[in-house]
Amino acid sequence: MPDLPETVTRRLRLPLALTWVGILAERVARCFWPLWCLCAALLGGLMLGLQDALPLEFLWVLLVGSALAALGLAAWGAWRFRWPRRGEALARMDAMLPQRPLAALADRQAVGRGDAASEALWARHQSRMQEAAAGARSVQPDLRLSRRDPHGLRYIALLILAVAMLFGSAWRIGDVRDLRGTGAALAQGPVWEGWIEPPAYTGLPSLYLADQAEAFEVPEGSRITLRFYGELGALSLAETVSGRTEDLGAATDAEQSFALTQSGELRIDGPGGKGWVVAVRPDLAPQIALIPEEGRTSFDGQMQQVFKAVDDYGVTGGQAIIRLDMDAVERRYGLATAPEAREPIELTLPLPIAGDRAEFTETLVENLSQHPWAHLPVTMTLEAEDAAGQTGQSAAYEMPLPARRFFDPVAAAVIELRRDLLWSRDNGRRVAQVIRAISHAPEDKLFRPASAYLRLRFILRRLETAMESGTFTAERRDQIAEAMWELAVLIEDGDIGDALARMQQAQERLSEAMRNGANEDEIAELMQELRDATQDYLRQKMQQAQRDEDQGLDSPQQDRNAMELSQQDLQDMMDRIQELMEQGRMAEAQQALQEFQELMENLQMAERGQGGSEGQEAMEGLADTLREQQGLSDQAFRDLQEQFNPGANSGQSGQNEGRSGGEGRGQSHEGQGGRGEGSGQTPGSQQGQGEGQPSGQSDLAERQEALRRELERQRGNLPGGGSAADEATREALDRAGDAMEGAENALRNNDLAGAIDQQSQAMEALREGMRSLGEAMAERQNQQPGGQGETEGAAGQQRADPLGREPGFGRHTGTQDNLLQGEDVYRRARELLDEIRRRSGEGDRPEIERNYLERLLDRF
Repeated sequence: MPDLPETVTRRLRLPLALTWVGILAERVARCFWPLWCLCAALLGGLMLGLQDALPLEFLWVLLVGSALAALGLAAWGAWRFRWPRRGEALARMDAMLPQRPLAALADRQAVGRGDAASEALWARHQSRMQEAAAGARSVQPDLRLSRRDPHGLRYIALLILAVAMLFGSAWRIGDVRDLRGTGAALAQGPVWEGWIEPPAYTGLPSLYLADQAEAFEVPEGSRITLRFYGELGALSLAETVSGRTEDLGAATDAEQSFALTQSGELRIDGPGGKGWVVAVRPDLAPQIALIPEEGRTSFDGQMQQVFKAVDDYGVTGGQAIIRLDMDAVERRYGLATAPEAREPIELTLPLPIAGDRAEFTETLVENLSQHPWAHLPVTMTLEAEDAAGQTGQSAAYEMPLPARRFFDPVAAAVIELRRDLLWSRDNGRRVAQVIRAISHAPEDKLFRPASAYLRLRFILRRLETAMESGTFTAERRDQIAEAMWELAVLIEDGDIGDALARMQQAQERLSEAMRNGANEDEIAELMQELRDATQDYLRQKMQQAQRDEDQGLDSPQQDRNAMELSQQDLQDMMDRIQELMEQGRMAEAQQALQEFQELMENLQMAERGQGGSEGQEAMEGLADTLREQQGLSDQAFRDLQEQFNPGANSGQSGQNEGRSGGEGRGQSHEGQGGRGEGSGQTPGSQQGQGEGQPSGQSDLAERQEALRRELERQRGNLPGGGSAADEATREALDRAGDAMEGAENALRNNDLAGAIDQQSQAMEALREGMRSLGEAMAERQNQQPGGQGETEGAAGQQRADPLGREPGFGRHTGTQDNLLQGEDVYRRARELLDEIRRRSGEGDRPEIERNYLERLLDRF
């Protein structure tokens, strides 16, 4: 091709050079690919020890044949190879441009020379071609060989070379140089080869024995495999590393395999033999230790014990063993009896879901509140096991077995009796006597709720019947213990609405006594009642706050901004009121009591600060329905007592005050057809009842029906849509409505015991519905941005990260779901890890999200 103008040549110098190099690469690849395939396959075979596996004659034939084939392929490639020229590079670049401007620029005007118009037209044509040539770029070479290598021989050669580089040794190639000098010796004399295989759990690679230095170190338990070739007996093995004393074969056996158990020497005697000093690195037993200062126990008795485990190759399992410390047990009361034999408690220790298990810190989470050893002195020992079967053990840690604590005196007594019963069945009669003493003529409001008394008497009846009939087996004992646990939880948890009502009632009675000029003894008694009611209310609030904290729920915004009063502050205010009354300054005492009432009302209003929302209104309506149902259940229980013991409640009619189904002349069920003020009689003790159904029970049935209709109305007005929590709320309220209808029918049929059972089911379903409604409200808050004008917003309204965790406030960070509930904690953790890995591998996700997911996986 003729030369181009200087300006064009200067601009195309680099693209032209790159195109020329590309053409050269194409021709080299097409002409010499069989040669480099043969070289790669032969090189890979030699690195893998092909020369050791083939007889010498075959090896020489292979090498000579490969050399001749390489020469022939090189000659064939050189014969076909053509050195690329500059014109070929220009032609390839020109072919990629429209109108082939480079060829046009090399042309010369043949017609019209001397004609000004013709020359101007030619100059214009050349100018346009120069503009088109300015876009010339280097052309990529076509290195595809699929048409010349349809069977993919080049990939087979590359695979052999890659495997040789991973698992072979480059030093083996040097053995080919010795074939000329040692060929006779190899043909006549023996050879050997050997491998060292560390235990699989170490994750270390296998070693070729011939490549090792005279002294090397391997893990304990590694296995050596030796093979002797040639004349039998020419090579022999001498070693002190296996420690074998039995089942020893001959030192000259053609194949030998043994494990390394100790440091020593390894020597192969004979032609071409070699010796090594082998240091065996021992596999250390795992170490595990409890970190008691980081352990804690939640409100409901859930134990969280932190521990740390270390092993040189990784821990594969572990357990915590808890044994009763009999020497530290205070042997009195029910514990003075010889205990029944019980196996130690064995708990499986959690391990990291993924990542390195050579050193880690984890937390053992378990709730042993129902175990017979709860709060008794025990010793906890942790054990860890590694892949070699070695076990490491921590020092025994002495502690009381963490469990839930019961603060209500009756609940605590029931739990203690339950412990005595589980300690030994010989305590059965003592437990029955104490229960009978507790339940005999109980003081007013000792059992809250009132149905707890009936359940305690039923437990007593079951216990005494089992002992008298001789069927007090371990299984029957465990059933009674389970019923006692449920009763204690019912008494302990109580209902915060009842506690608030008792506190308000105590305030009103004290205020009325002060206005009516009651004597000092009455005022002191009423003051003590107010102290007890306030203490009970504060305890219920603390328990509720602890439950919310354990479940990961934040307090409302108003609670954080509201005035914080300690228990001591309230006690000081009540001490001031009592001091003023003792000094006869009734007006000032009345004013201080009024301030106390206003303070408590302000705190309650602060707690209801978010009550304007639709969901909060529904929650408050269900809470009122639950209190109404509790009142009806208490009234039914008193009527049942009156049937079996007429006149037993006569002292509770005229003087006591209550609400929502309470006793005496207090408020009845507001809006539910109650009898109003001054009734003076309980429904079950009216006179003049004719035959058939008692009028008191008919009144209860009507009130139960009205409460059921109110629940149906509330269910129809529930907010939300089709979320799982919303559906769970409606299902729970359906069950509550069915139970209320069953209680209504039982009341109309004069079946008070059946009515109480149905009412208990209705209350449990209502509580479940309220919990589900709270979860639904939290979900809806998570899906909404923070409200306008809020500087912080509620915790549930903040944006969550890709894992569903919320920023929260202070240390309240995380999802509102308790991830440690249930028995599938680790399965859920594995599923979460798999989901993170899946998402991190999706290329269509935003880069910022994938970077975040990769940071989460860094520790794994």
